[in-house]
Amino acid sequence: MRIVVLVKPVPDPAAGAERLDSNLRLDRAAAPAVVNGNDEYALEAALKLTEAHGGEVTLLAMAPASAPETLRKALAMGAHRGVLVTDPALAGSCTLSTIRVLAAALRTLEFDLVLAGVDTSDGQAGVVAAGVAVLLGLPYLSYAARIEPDPSAGRVRVRRISSTGYDLLEAPLPALVSCTQVLGEPRYPSLKGIMAARSKEIAVRSLADLGLDPATVGGAVATTRVLGARPPAARAATRVVRGTAQESAHELVAFLAERRLI
Repeated sequence: MRIVVLVKPVPDPAAGAERLDSNLRLDRAAAPAVVNGNDEYALEAALKLTEAHGGEVTLLAMAPASAPETLRKALAMGAHRGVLVTDPALAGSCTLSTIRVLAAALRTLEFDLVLAGVDTSDGQAGVVAAGVAVLLGLPYLSYAARIEPDPSAGRVRVRRISSTGYDLLEAPLPALVSCTQVLGEPRYPSLKGIMAARSKEIAVRSLADLGLDPATVGGAVATTRVLGARPPAARAATRVVRGTAQESAHELVAFLAERRLI
C-alpha cells in the first residue's frame, strides 16, 4: 500500500503558552517545533498498515524551510520519505490556502490512502483533511478508530467514532481518512530508526513546482484573521465543597439556585 500522511510542525505545547507576533499571527519562532501530536497517531496507523499489507509511507507537510529537522523524528518512527512544501509566500496562510496547497502537492504523488490527524494543536479547526478530500474528489472517512483496507478489492473500511458508539463506513480506494488517538499510541523512534532517518529523502517543493500562483496564498489573501487578543480574566476566588455526598449535593444545588442557574 502507498500511504501519504499529512503532518504539520507546530510549536511544542510543552514549551509554554503560544504567543502572537505584531501581526497577530502565531509566533512560530517563540517555541521549538514538534510534529503535531494527532498526526503522530495517523503516522502510527500508517506504519501498522504497511507492516500488515506491505507498502511505503510518505510524509507530506506544508511548513517553513526549517521543517526538515522536525520531520526527521517522523522519519525515525519508520516513514520512508518526506515531501515538504515551503515558500516565503506561504507565510500567514489561512486554512483555505493550506487545503489548496496540500491538494496540489497530493496531485503529484501516487497513493492508495491519505491519513491525517483530526486537528492540530496550533489551530484546532479540524477541517483541512475534509477540504483536501473535497478538492481531490476523494471519499472522506472521519474520526477513525479502526482502519481495515482491502487492497485486492480496492476498498477500505473504517470504524468511525460517533456520539452513540461507532459507524461502519466503506469506500473505494484511494480515500482520505482522519485518525483519532483510539488507533494506538505512536511508537518511540529506535536508535536504528534515528540513524536511518538522517539519510532518508525529504523532497522540497515550492509553489512554482506545484503550479500555484504565490498571489493566491499567504497572509495577504487570508480568508480569516485575528482582529484582537487579550489575556483571559484572572480566576475568581474558588469555593470548596466538603462533607458527605448528600451534604455536598445539597450545598451545590443551593449554590446554583442562588445564581439562578437551575
